Amino acid sequence: MSLKDSLEYEPMSAEGWEDPYPTYRALREQAPLHRAPESGIYVLSRYADVEFALRHANEFSSNGMEKMLFGSRDLADMGFREYRALFRFFIRARQIPFLHERPRTLVTLDPPRHDEMRQVVNRGFTPRRIAALEARMREIVAGCMSRLESGEPFDVVRDLSIPLPVTVIAEMLGVEAERMNDFKRWSDALISASSGADRERGLPAVLEPMGEMRSYMRRVVRERRKQPKDDLISVLVDSAHAETLNEDELFSFITLLLVAGNETTTNLISNATMALLSHPEELAKVKGDLSLVPSMIEETLRYDSPVQMLFRQTTQEIELPCGKLPADADVAILLGAANRDPEVFEDPDRFDVTRNPRGHLAFGFGVHFCLGASLARLEAKVAMEALVPELPDVEATPTPDFIDSYMLRGLRSLELPA
Repeated sequence: MSLKDSLEYEPMSAEGWEDPYPTYRALREQAPLHRAPESGIYVLSRYADVEFALRHANEFSSNGMEKMLFGSRDLADMGFREYRALFRFFIRARQIPFLHERPRTLVTLDPPRHDEMRQVVNRGFTPRRIAALEARMREIVAGCMSRLESGEPFDVVRDLSIPLPVTVIAEMLGVEAERMNDFKRWSDALISASSGADRERGLPAVLEPMGEMRSYMRRVVRERRKQPKDDLISVLVDSAHAETLNEDELFSFITLLLVAGNETTTNLISNATMALLSHPEELAKVKGDLSLVPSMIEETLRYDSPVQMLFRQTTQEIELPCGKLPADADVAILLGAANRDPEVFEDPDRFDVTRNPRGHLAFGFGVHFCLGASLARLEAKVAMEALVPELPDVEATPTPDFIDSYMLRGLRSLELPA
């Protein structure tokens, strides 16, 4: 993408997905307060501005995420099949059309309700609960790696980075193992509708899979209320606590966990593998000292962030280091650009597994810091400790096949060379 094109940058355009970093550099240097010419979205690309926006949640409302990702088309534009899907969804969800407010998620809520809801769901993500998952993660990874160890063709995405987080999240929630493929299918549908190929259709594109998910999860929640188990859903509906989630809030949180918990870790593992294969000297360092795996994971988070951007909406006129934003402005916050800002990270376009990239923003910052960050880090650590020794020593840069999403960065597939 040329410098001219970068200054005409549209955050939700597919152009330049393969390598957005030259564009990010041009934005930081030439247009740190860029306004997209078609959408009118303001774009922040420098670390100082991105960190400021994330830190000041009251001035930068998360309603921007709701508006950009989950807004639907006008009902007048819907066809017969979409109306039928909408009707079926309301039947499955047991909701009254047009009278039922769509529940908000943690990523679309502002304080104080965000903080109240987060306090409830934090009960399922305590350090003790996360640490207790490590042994099971290692079992799952060992099963995934058996294909590679037997000499069969091995796709890092299909055979490792998808099944590990999908299995972990499903088991955390307490759902049947045979429904794990459905979880991945539901997650893919949400990504496609919110930031991928189906985003023009918006809500109608996910009515069928979300209706399936809602119907299934209603049964699971009902069972846990009657007979609790040692799983996340039981924790969240435990009436022994003063604060619990109602059914709509619980469904919204499960939906968020399904996407964020699966996709972030899947992309982190595949992006880390791609970076190592593309930098054999760095791979050699990690193979020679597996204690470097945690720092390599942090460097991957900085170097090739699984989540590239977030959206906010200003609640008032705001003075930033890069300039002034008007009230009610739609704002795209480029995490991927901030994480390569040379004002913060020396030689930022270099992948260095010994770097200590303290302060990277891959998991956000402030009140919206990713709830599952420790879970994602542990899953990636366990996966990469098993995978790195098996990676080829010679330089092998596969042709990347990126997922269809302007917001997320990861691979559809990554076949290891024979």
